[in-house]
Amino acid sequence: MKIKAYITLFMTALLMAACSYIDEDERLIYVKPAPVERCVLIEDFTGQRCVNCPNAAEEIEKLIEQYGDAIIAVSIHSGPLGFHTNARFYGLSTDIGDDYYNHWNLEYQPVGLIDRGAPVEYTAWGALIREELQKTAPVEIGLNVSLDDDFKLSIRTEVKGVDGDTQGKLQLWIVEDNITAFQMMPGNIRNDDYTHRHVFRAAVNGQWGEDVEVQEGYTVSNNHLITLSDEWKVENLSVIAFVYNNSGVLQVTKTKLLNDDEVEQ
Repeated sequence: MKIKAYITLFMTALLMAACSYIDEDERLIYVKPAPVERCVLIEDFTGQRCVNCPNAAEEIEKLIEQYGDAIIAVSIHSGPLGFHTNARFYGLSTDIGDDYYNHWNLEYQPVGLIDRGAPVEYTAWGALIREELQKTAPVEIGLNVSLDDDFKLSIRTEVKGVDGDTQGKLQLWIVEDNITAFQMMPGNIRNDDYTHRHVFRAAVNGQWGEDVEVQEGYTVSNNHLITLSDEWKVENLSVIAFVYNNSGVLQVTKTKLLNDDEVEQ
C-alpha cells in the first residue's frame, strides 16, 4: 500500500510539473500600449497693441469649436506690440513671453507656432492642425492638480511611453481665461472691455521645462508646487503640460484648477 501511495504522489507531482511548464519564449509576452490620439498646441504670440491680433484670437475659437479639447491654445503676450502694466493700464505681457518671442526670432504679430513648428500666420493654422491631428502621440500625459487654502498649487504629472522610447522636455504652464483688459482692434480702435483668453501667466518648472526620459510601457512621475499670484482668478486658471523635443511638441494636455461644480459653489 505504501508503495502504491508513493507512486501516486510521484505521478501527481510529475503531472503538476508538466502542467506548470511554460516554454521560455512564451513566459513574457509584451503587450504594446494602445495608440494615443494627439492633441495640438497653438502658441499664439500676440499683443494688446496689435490691431490684427483679435483676428487670430477669433481663429483660435473657431478651431476649438471645430476640434474641441484636441486644440490647446496659449496666448503669449510679448514682443514690440505687447504691453506691460503701467500706472494707467493693465498689461498682459511677461518677461518670459518676451524671451520666447525673441528666442523664435519672430518679426511680426500675430504669429503662431503649431506644435513648435515654424512660425506661421493665423490663416495657415487650420491646415497645419489638420495634419498634426492625423498623427498619434508617442507619449501619454496624466495631469492632476490640487489647491490648498494658501493658494499653493500642487501639480502631479505622469508621462507614459506608448510608442518607442522618448527623450525631451516636460513643460508646465499656467494660463488664465476671461481677463478683461484693453485691446487695440482692427481700425485702430481701443476696446477697454476686451475679453482675453488662454493668457500665458507663468512657467512652473522653468522657462524651458525639465528633462524627461521615458521608455515605452513605463511611466515617469513628477511633482511640482507653485504659489499663485493674487492677481489671478483661480476659477479661470488652468495648467498646461506638454512634452517636446527637437522634432516639436509630442503631446499636450490641459486641466482646470477648479471644475464647473467648484466654480458654482
